[in-house]
Amino acid sequence: MAAYMAVTAAYWAFMLTDGALRMLVLLHFHTLGFSPVELAYLFVLYEIAGMVTNLSAGWIAARFGLTSTLYAGLGLQIVALLALVQLDPTWAVGLSVVYVMLVQGVSGVAKDLAKMSSKSAVKLLAPTEGDGLFRWVAVLTGSKNAVKGLGFLLGAALLALAGFDVAVLGMAAVLAVILVAVIARMPSGLPTGRKDAKFREVFSKNRNINWLSFARVFLFGARDVWFVVGIPIYFHSVLSDGSHASGRSAFFLVGSFMAVWIILYGVVQANAPRLLRAKSREAGELIGMATRFAAMLAIVPAILAIIVYGAGAPDMWLTVTLVIGLLVFGALFAVNSSLHSYLILAFTDTKRVTMDVGFYYMANAAGRLIGTVLSGASYQFGGLTACLAVAAVMLGLSALGATKLTQHEVPHGAV
Repeated sequence: MAAYMAVTAAYWAFMLTDGALRMLVLLHFHTLGFSPVELAYLFVLYEIAGMVTNLSAGWIAARFGLTSTLYAGLGLQIVALLALVQLDPTWAVGLSVVYVMLVQGVSGVAKDLAKMSSKSAVKLLAPTEGDGLFRWVAVLTGSKNAVKGLGFLLGAALLALAGFDVAVLGMAAVLAVILVAVIARMPSGLPTGRKDAKFREVFSKNRNINWLSFARVFLFGARDVWFVVGIPIYFHSVLSDGSHASGRSAFFLVGSFMAVWIILYGVVQANAPRLLRAKSREAGELIGMATRFAAMLAIVPAILAIIVYGAGAPDMWLTVTLVIGLLVFGALFAVNSSLHSYLILAFTDTKRVTMDVGFYYMANAAGRLIGTVLSGASYQFGGLTACLAVAAVMLGLSALGATKLTQHEVPHGAV
C-alpha cells in the first residue's frame, strides 16, 4: 500500500503541472495571434514523443525498474518547464512554434514515462480478490484526471494573475521539491528490472491487447479532436470582445470549463466499477460494455454537430447546449476510458505488464496525435461543427475495434 500511495502522489503532482502547462501554452500563444493550426502544431511533437516513449518505456521499465522510469518522467518535466521560459517573444512565429514543439516533445516523453510507471504499478500492487484490480486502476486514473482538471484551472489562473514566466518557473520549483521527496521516501515493493528483457517483446501477440489498443486510438482521438483546440478557442472567441479585460475574464471561464469537465470526468472514472456493478459481472459482460458505451458515446458529438451546424451564429443558448452536451460526453467517455484502463491490465500478465501497458499507451498517444492534428485542421476549415462530426466518426471506429475483444485470452482470475 505504501508503494502504491507514493506512486499515486508522484503521479498527481506530475499531472497537476501537465494540465496547467497545457492551458498556459494554449491560451498564451492564442493571445499572441497563433492560428488554430499553429496551436495544434505546438502539441504535435508532444504526442509523437508519447508514442515513441510508450513503445520503449515498457522495455526500459522491464530492464531497469519502474522507479527509474518514474523518476525520469518527473525530472524531464522540470527540464521542459525551465526550457519553456527561455522563449524570446521577439522571435519569429515559425521559430517560436518549432521551439515550443521541441519543449512540448520533452514534456510528452516525461508524461508517458510517469504514466506507464504508475499504471503498471497498479497491476503489480493491486489486490486480486473480487473487483480489486478494477477499483484500484479506476481510483488512480480517476483521481489523476481530477487533479489534471485542477491543473487546467491553475494554469488559466496563473496566466491571468502572475504571467507566463512566473507561472512556469513556480511549477518547476514545486515539482523539483516533490521529486526529491519521492526519491527520499519511496518504499520498496516495485520490481527493479530484469536484464534479459528484449525490446522485441513490446509487440504483443495477444489479440485482445492489439484490438483494445486499436479502440483506444480512436477513443482518445475523438476526444482531442474537439478538446485540444476546437472548444477552448471557440469559447474564448465567444466570451471575449477583444479588450484586455474581457480577454482575462475569458481565460478564467475557459479554464474553469476545461477544469470542471476533466474533474467530473475523473470523478465518474473513479466510480466506474460501482456504476457498472463490476463486482457482480462476468468477464464477458465487462468486455461487451466496451462496445456498447463507445456506440452510445458516438451519438453525443453527432447530435451536437447537427445542433451547431443548424444554429448558425453562436449565442447564449448554443453555448449552454454545448456545455451540457459535452458534460454528457465526458460522463460516457469516463466509463469508456475506465473500462479500457482496466481491460489492458486484465488482458496482460505480470511478466509482460510494463510492455503491454507501454504498447497500449503508445496507441493512446497515437490517438491523441491524430486528434490534435485534426482539431486544428477541422476547426480552421469547418469550425466546431467539423470537430464534432469527426469525433463521431472516430468513436464509431472505436466501437468497431471493441467488438473484436474476446474472453479467451484473459489470464485466469484477472477479471
